[in-house]
Amino acid sequence: MPYLKVGLTCLILVLIWIGTAVYGSFFGWWLKSVAPPGDTEFFSKWIELRLSEKTPAVSAVALISENTLAYEHFSESRITQDTLFPVASMSKWLAALAVMKLVETGQIDLDAPVENYLQLWSLPKTAFDSNLVTPRLLLSHMAGLGDGLGFGDYRADEVVPDLVAELDTPRGSHDQPVTISVTQQPGTEFRYSGGGYLVLELLVEEVSGQTFADFVDQTIFQPAAMSRSSYAYLGELDNVSGSFTGEGDPAPLYRYASAAATGLNSSVADLAKLVNAVSGDTILDHNHLRAMRVPHAEVLGAPIWGLGNILYAPTHTGAYVFGHDGGNSPAINSTVRINPDSGDAIIVLISGHPTLASDIGAEWVLWQTGLPDVLQTERALLSAVTPAIVGSGVIIMLCLFWLRRYV
Repeated sequence: MPYLKVGLTCLILVLIWIGTAVYGSFFGWWLKSVAPPGDTEFFSKWIELRLSEKTPAVSAVALISENTLAYEHFSESRITQDTLFPVASMSKWLAALAVMKLVETGQIDLDAPVENYLQLWSLPKTAFDSNLVTPRLLLSHMAGLGDGLGFGDYRADEVVPDLVAELDTPRGSHDQPVTISVTQQPGTEFRYSGGGYLVLELLVEEVSGQTFADFVDQTIFQPAAMSRSSYAYLGELDNVSGSFTGEGDPAPLYRYASAAATGLNSSVADLAKLVNAVSGDTILDHNHLRAMRVPHAEVLGAPIWGLGNILYAPTHTGAYVFGHDGGNSPAINSTVRINPDSGDAIIVLISGHPTLASDIGAEWVLWQTGLPDVLQTERALLSAVTPAIVGSGVIIMLCLFWLRRYV
């Protein structure tokens, strides 16, 4: 009987410890930053080492400290702060700013049915009420759309469909048939939807009476002095990064049918200007900028998304590191992340590696906050494995020692 009691006690203690280790992983207990807090020089040296280890084809990096450019790094001499990179899904951040501009000017209501503003296209009929789909839910990926896009590439010699045609039959990144439709009750669950941003692109065009690219140029690029950013085909522009596979081999430059979801090309210099613009009130008033960083979507109780902003981790004041990542084929990866407490930010643009910009961004978030990045949940959980095993082993050894000595 004593053996059973000790065994049960030991099992309970092991389970409690494993639960504690997993819980602590979400708060960075088992992760160590690559640089001392506040040491920008050390962190920048780590970035250069990381880039040299992974040898991406081309890269551009900038660190902003207290709203001032503190560090830049370019992979080769032809890459400059003005070199244009495709930024993939980071485009959604700019699209969200464009939508919020229409909110600020009173042209749309965030909580009205999105179809109130659409004449050229409507959501397909399903078992769910499409009138519940609002701009707010589309911006936060809470609208119940089940497309999961991922927009596919168009070669330079292909005809890119117009916006309505792409809404009807979108080309997904995995060449699977996709429909942009409501597949679950809007507002109930986070589901990443590139298709939702294609709907928002049409919303901007129909309400503004301009092309999406022209509206963004007028309301974002020009006020922020972003002179290089463009939705044009990268192959027709100058001073561009080029396109590379994950092995560093040259690849075609592609076009995309959705400017809002994945079609933006930008540079380190322009994105640094955007960081300054969203840290002030150059393109939107302070209240609307702050509203974009209020949590609207959660996973397992953790806030992960605002209105077009990824919420990477809480800051020391209770705000959130915010911004957006992007990734697409053949090996595009980008990130901009901003700490509103300090005015610090990181910009990483890469062609030739599918995850390196996001990986560096995650280390920056840990360095800034001491907390793991929301996009690195798997890494955070894995960090608990060794402490869980070691702690469980210690508990079992103590239980065995107690049995030998006292039973």
